Amino acid sequence: MLWATRISNIRLYQRSLFTVPHNLRTKLKFSSLSEPQGCCYLDEDCDDFLPWLEQKAGAKISSVLSIGKSAHGRSLFASKTIRTGDCILKVPYSVQITPDNLLPEIKSSLGDDVGNISKLALVILVEQKIGQKSEWAPYISRLPQPGEMHNTIFWSKGELEMIRQSSVYQESINLKSQTENNFRAIKRALQHDLELLGDITYEDFMHACALVGSRAWGSIKGLSLIPFADFLNHDGGSEAIVLSDDDKQDSEVIADRDYGPGEQVLIRYGKFPNATLMLDFGFSLPNNIYDQVQVQFKVPHHDLLREMKIDLLRRHCIPTIKDVNGFNSSLESFTIKEVRSAKGKGKGLPQSVRAFARVLTCTTPEELSDLAMEAAQNDGRLARRPLSNRSKEIQAHEILLLLITQIIQEYNAAIKSLVPVNSSYMCERLAVRRQMARDLLSGELRILKSASAWLKNYCAILTTTTYHCEDIGDYRTIPG
Repeated sequence: MLWATRISNIRLYQRSLFTVPHNLRTKLKFSSLSEPQGCCYLDEDCDDFLPWLEQKAGAKISSVLSIGKSAHGRSLFASKTIRTGDCILKVPYSVQITPDNLLPEIKSSLGDDVGNISKLALVILVEQKIGQKSEWAPYISRLPQPGEMHNTIFWSKGELEMIRQSSVYQESINLKSQTENNFRAIKRALQHDLELLGDITYEDFMHACALVGSRAWGSIKGLSLIPFADFLNHDGGSEAIVLSDDDKQDSEVIADRDYGPGEQVLIRYGKFPNATLMLDFGFSLPNNIYDQVQVQFKVPHHDLLREMKIDLLRRHCIPTIKDVNGFNSSLESFTIKEVRSAKGKGKGLPQSVRAFARVLTCTTPEELSDLAMEAAQNDGRLARRPLSNRSKEIQAHEILLLLITQIIQEYNAAIKSLVPVNSSYMCERLAVRRQMARDLLSGELRILKSASAWLKNYCAILTTTTYHCEDIGDYRTIPG
C-alpha cells in the first residue's frame, strides 16, 4: 500500500460562495464537524455519475457516499453510517486518467520539456473537444469552470497586490509565466498538426493545467486523475488520505473517524500552508496549523567583506532545502515555521538563518576564517554554534529581530489595507479572494511574531545571563 498526496503545483479546492439552483436540490439536515449546523444538497446533476463510473470500472466503488454540494462546492457526503476504519471508496486504476491516455500522435510529438501536468492537461482538452462522444464525458463535463476557481494564477494584477508581502505573490507570477512557456512549447511541437488541438487558447490550457493540479494525485504513472475521489474536500486536521495499491491496482480511502448520514466526508490533501493551498488549490484556511513564511535576507552591497561572506555561505552554510511549495532555502531565502515557545530552543527558526546572521556580524577576514575552520570540524555546518563573543552573538540575533520587525510592520499595513470582506459593495469573487489574502497574511504574520518573540527572549537572556558559548551550544542554559 502506497501513500498518495495531491501534487503540489496547482490544485483546487472549491471555497466559492454560491447557491445551488432550487430545482437541483434534495435537502438533508445534518450536524458535522466540518459544518456544525446546516444542510447539504444532493447534486441531482450527478445522480448518474457513480453508476456510470462503476459500470465503466466493472466494480463497486462506494456504497456509503453520495455526491452533494456544500458551501465549498461539489462534495461527498455519507449516505449511511460510516465507522472509523471503513473503506469508503475504492477506485480501480482502469478508470483513472493518466498521461498515458494522451493520443499517441500527440504524445510522440512532445519532447521531454513537456511535463506530466501539461500532458494530462492536454488529455482534458482533447476530451473536451470530443464533447459528449468522449468516453470520459460524464467526468470531464463536471469539472469546475474557470469562474469557479480561485487559484492565484487566476488572480488579476490588482488582486495579487493584496498578497505582495507573501512569497506566493512572485510564485504566482512565475507559475503564470511557466504555464505560458509550456503552452508555447506544445504549440511548437504540434505546429505541423495543429488540428489535433483545434482552436485551444492559452486560457484554455491554463484552466486545464489548474484542473490537473487541483485534482491529480502522484502515482506510479506520474499523475492520476481519480474520478469520484477528487470530489473529496480538504481538512488539514484529517488523517484520511488517498492510498494507492499497485498490487491491487486501485486507490482507496479509509475513514479516520465516524460519520453520520448527511455529514460531509473529508480527507487531507497534504500538510500544506496557505501559500500552497492558494497557489495550487484556490482556497485558504483560517489559523492553518501548517502555515510558514518565506523571508529573504541579503548580504549588504556596502559590506566590505561581501564577496568573502557570500563565498563562505555558498560553500558551507545554506543547503538547498525545498519546502512543500518547491521554494528553496537558498542563499538569501529562508522558510520559517511557527516557534511554539518563546522560551524554547527556537525550533521553527532555521539554524541556517541564524548562521547567516552570525556571518553578517563578521568584520574581519580572520573571523570568517575561524568560522570556516569551525565548519570543517562540524560536518561542514557553518556557524551553527553560538559565537564566542557575547556582543557579536547578540548583534547577530538583533539583526534578525530588526529585519523580522520590519517585515511584521509591512504585513500589518497590508492586512489593515484589506477592505472587510462583508462590505456590501464587493462582488462575490473579490470578497472570497480578499478573505483568502487575509487568511494568508494573518497566518504568516503569526509565524513572524512567534520568531520575533523568541529572538527578543534570546537576546534578553544573553544580556542578563553568564555567557558560556559551550553551554549555549548544547542548549543547557540558553535557548538557541
